[in-house]
Amino acid sequence: MAPPPPPRRDRLALVVVGSIFGGLFLVFFGFLALAYGVVKGEAPHLGSGPRIGVVEVKGAIGGGPGGVDAERTMKQLRRFGDDSSIKALLVRIDSPGGAVAPSQEIFEEVQKVGKKKPVICSLGNLAASGGFYVAVGCTKIVAQPGTLTGSIGVISQFVNAKGLIARFDLKFETIKSGKLKDMGSPFREMSPEERAYWQETTNRIFEQFLGAVVKGRGLPEREVRAVADGRVITGEDALALGLVDALGNFYTAVDLAMKEAGQTGEPSLVYPPEDGARFFEQLVSGGASAVARAVRAELSAEASEARQPGLYFLSR
Repeated sequence: MAPPPPPRRDRLALVVVGSIFGGLFLVFFGFLALAYGVVKGEAPHLGSGPRIGVVEVKGAIGGGPGGVDAERTMKQLRRFGDDSSIKALLVRIDSPGGAVAPSQEIFEEVQKVGKKKPVICSLGNLAASGGFYVAVGCTKIVAQPGTLTGSIGVISQFVNAKGLIARFDLKFETIKSGKLKDMGSPFREMSPEERAYWQETTNRIFEQFLGAVVKGRGLPEREVRAVADGRVITGEDALALGLVDALGNFYTAVDLAMKEAGQTGEPSLVYPPEDGARFFEQLVSGGASAVARAVRAELSAEASEARQPGLYFLSR
């Protein structure tokens, strides 16, 4: 004999409990989908129009934590360049420049992407020296009238602590394999031969910068050389000199990217997945430990950078 059906009240309770758990499951699944979208770089935008990739170059290039990591930036550029659903790329620059090789690496990757699709550069408050080096790899450049840009040049500085060392009667012994091996040592004066060698190296790298601007902007060398003395210029002056193509803000650059790509409608801005992944990681792992790690890394990077002389595309 079959058991009697449960009372109507019990059936109603089962329905209520099932609905609650079903709703919780849907909410949890929706949260996972949203988190996955953030990590994959598909959120938080809601637009459904033509997709425009956005890569940000903010801070000192090659400057450690808080700066621009060339390897990560190149990876972002390449991903958007290879994605056929991305119709154009927008590079947003707010940087005083930085180390030579990382600036050149990003510049070269921007050029590669530009052979596949339009790459529009939007200059923020400051896009000078290495920041401008990256910009000249773009198809078009948009700046604000008050943007500080240009600063075409190379700088190298060395600390000379000879007087301080003598004051405390400290002595340093150096054993080297060649006469230029400790060039730039803070423990002594730079010799005339060392200074001449370093100046020659600086001049060669400057010519590389100059050549990139001449080729990227399609300008006569004499015109670029006339302002390539390290000076910082405004976006308005840069437009008059042919160093940028238009004046406007970030969304002016977005509109130009749509035009260059032959697209219409409301664009959907897509940011790199790494940014979303970093946000999600911080959300899950907790802010306190992330801040502590960032402080330790920043202190370590600053201490290391202080010990490393070199050549820089840097606005001072």
